[in-house]
Amino acid sequence: MDVGVQMVFSSHGWPGIRDSQVVDEELRLARLADELGFDVIWSVEHHFFDYSFCPDNAQLLSYLAAVIKNADVGTAAVILPWNEPLRVAEKIALLDHLAGGRLRFGIGRGLSRREYAAFRGIAMDESRERFDEAADMIMAALRTGFIEGNGKFYPQPRIEIRPRPERSFDDRLYAVASSDDSVESAARLKATMVMFADRSWEHRMPSVEKHRSRFRELHGVAAPPPMTCDFCVCAPTQDEAKDLAERHMALYLDSVLEHYEVMGSHFASTKGYGAYAQAAEVLRRIGESGFLKGFMQATAWGTPDGVLKTMEARRNLLGPFELATSFRFGGVPYAKAEQSLRLFAREVLPVLKGWDKAIERQRAVA
Repeated sequence: MDVGVQMVFSSHGWPGIRDSQVVDEELRLARLADELGFDVIWSVEHHFFDYSFCPDNAQLLSYLAAVIKNADVGTAAVILPWNEPLRVAEKIALLDHLAGGRLRFGIGRGLSRREYAAFRGIAMDESRERFDEAADMIMAALRTGFIEGNGKFYPQPRIEIRPRPERSFDDRLYAVASSDDSVESAARLKATMVMFADRSWEHRMPSVEKHRSRFRELHGVAAPPPMTCDFCVCAPTQDEAKDLAERHMALYLDSVLEHYEVMGSHFASTKGYGAYAQAAEVLRRIGESGFLKGFMQATAWGTPDGVLKTMEARRNLLGPFELATSFRFGGVPYAKAEQSLRLFAREVLPVLKGWDKAIERQRAVA
């Protein structure tokens, strides 16, 4: 089982913190995660606001790939409507060379209206079309070494990508998929499906099954295990874990409500976001307290044994999955984030990594 750490680059919940300190703390945790045996270091792309800010995760990961020794690096994700396909293909090709093939390429289409508003000429209701057009161009470029396009948004004369891509991304592509059309797109692109622990996993199962069935229909092989993205508190005692989780997950969800306007009515009138309009209606009905309750039930927090029980329940429902988890969010003090990461690495990570070995032993006996 692949277990990664996700860098969020948030300042929401840390009064008076400098952006330089945010960057320093995220990088310190990333280097530590590499030392402690995590498989991947993921970086978001977000812009402008204290919710999260890493405007160029390819640039960030080009630095990180040089200072970590063992882990892969991954984009979680490059938001395609905000980026020119030609430049994405060039950056990813270069980054893969710099990382020595240790790059995982994650893509998404973006959900924040206020981020979209700052990108002139890029309308949020064009995101589905822009994403699909750009994704096809970029993946073709990474396969062939040449990019071209004659679509609605990205007319592109045929030109060679340099440095030339030398390794396939067919098994290293990840796509955020929270709506039906994004699930369909992920399956069509032959991408690993990426989901966030923001609602019950039972609620997610129809999307997981749809991805699996469409993936097999389109490609004739089984879909890769999905990747789930968590916000984790791992503490020595249940009381400490509960106190930290309730306080800091609530602060994190405050930033989600502000940044994504997830209870807003605008999704209903924005093309391609019908699924979010339905979710917003549900959230308005259950309120902020219900949102927090559902979030805390879905994500992993507690003592090491409690975190493992949460992961085991998820595996029993989803089957095998990859994990990307964040330890620094919602104002968690750096010392507590590091304590949580170290405890997780010592007592949870070896068990999670042992799951695959146990499956292999069972298959060998059978």
